[in-house]
Amino acid sequence: MRPVNLIPAEERPGSRKPLRSGPLAYIVVGALAAAVIALTAVVVTESKISDRKDEVTRLKQERESVQAKAQALAAYTQFTTVREQRLATVTSLADSRFDWERVLDELSLLLPAGVQLTSLAGSASAEAASAGGAGVGLRSGIAGPALELVGCAPSQPAVANFVEALKGIDGVTRVGVQGSAMAGGESGANASSASECGGGRAAQFQMVAAFDAAPVPPSESAAAAVAEAPAEGNSESTASKPASGEASSASESSGGEGGAE
Repeated sequence: MRPVNLIPAEERPGSRKPLRSGPLAYIVVGALAAAVIALTAVVVTESKISDRKDEVTRLKQERESVQAKAQALAAYTQFTTVREQRLATVTSLADSRFDWERVLDELSLLLPAGVQLTSLAGSASAEAASAGGAGVGLRSGIAGPALELVGCAPSQPAVANFVEALKGIDGVTRVGVQGSAMAGGESGANASSASECGGGRAAQFQMVAAFDAAPVPPSESAAAAVAEAPAEGNSESTASKPASGEASSASESSGGEGGAE
């Protein structure tokens, strides 16, 4: 005889006991949990977006405030820039001063006997020499101060001795001879050259004594920029004085027989 279980199926113990409410309850719980998670994510996201917007607004306000301050201080920045530019240029002008008086004194003391200078010009730069030099072509290749000398000597060895004498001037770094030719004769160019040298045969020379170690003065455009720059505050702008001038040209000047007295 086969046994029969008379306990209802829903009340039987064991793993095969059927669910009383079925899977619907789990589905509802899962849906509610998903809804809560989604709502939480939305709230958190909106909060972050709001914080970012507030930060963007704050940064814009700070930027506007900084720009306003920068505009208010722009005038002082310009004054500082102008001051630094003028100070640099004036310093350059002061550093480039050249003692022409000393150079000419030394030249007068070492001028050999028999050497005559028909033209003498000193310039602080090649730019200045182009406007009022003695016309010696080698001068254009020297950026700083230089002496241009044109004259006559009794002979070619006397010209060479004069070149060596020029090297004795304090500050002279090199002496360039553009040309030295014997002048004299009865007609033509030789006669003309001889008349410039006082007649007779003589060596007519053109040379340049360079002071390469001396500072090169600023160009005229730089000095003009300093003069035209607006002054700081309410003071009027003043033109800066040139710190390095030119030695005056001595046309048809000649050295004595025994040099300068």
